[in-house]
Amino acid sequence: MGSLIEKDAVVLFQGDSITDAGRNRENNLDLGYGYAMMAAAWFSATYPERRVSFLNRGVGGDSVKDLKARWQRDCLDLKPTWVSIMVGINDTGRRYSRNEPTSAEEFESVYREILSQVRDSLGARLVLCEPFLLHTLPERAQWRVDLDPKIHAVRKLAREFGACLVPFDGIFASVSTRRELAFWSADGVHPSAAGHALMAQAWLRTMGAL
Repeated sequence: MGSLIEKDAVVLFQGDSITDAGRNRENNLDLGYGYAMMAAAWFSATYPERRVSFLNRGVGGDSVKDLKARWQRDCLDLKPTWVSIMVGINDTGRRYSRNEPTSAEEFESVYREILSQVRDSLGARLVLCEPFLLHTLPERAQWRVDLDPKIHAVRKLAREFGACLVPFDGIFASVSTRRELAFWSADGVHPSAAGHALMAQAWLRTMGAL
């Protein structure tokens, strides 16, 4: 059968609030309500015999530097065989909300560092997910200047590390003609239920599981 994910694999979802999706911190196996949970549930129902374990350590508000700060505890110590990462929108958002910019070069450098740790310490396979932005709120349009170079950095790193790439930004752009933007995300950053389901489908399709 299809899917890149092998029997007895351990898949770790990492990132910010979009991945976090309200997960229960007191339950290490809780996946939240978002795309990570949806993708894991669909995969498990389709391939129950593979006995794949899914973990979620997304943390709301995190930037790539925040991931680096907790990478040992929340990634390397868990010994996953697959690591799926989605980060970047907070690196952009803080430029406008806190005047704390992160250049595309610094973003790429820190991101490369945590990917190198996964490769060198675990030998795990990587899934890189594009950060995305819908222009639901007019003031968000200016964020593109900062976010687009970071999306290109994620694509570059996916090529460099031989990672699977989930093109979320392009996918949301492609469906934005089918319904109003607020249908997919009220604030342009956090997906609706339909937005999370779209992400789960894209993730599974990238993994050959849909």
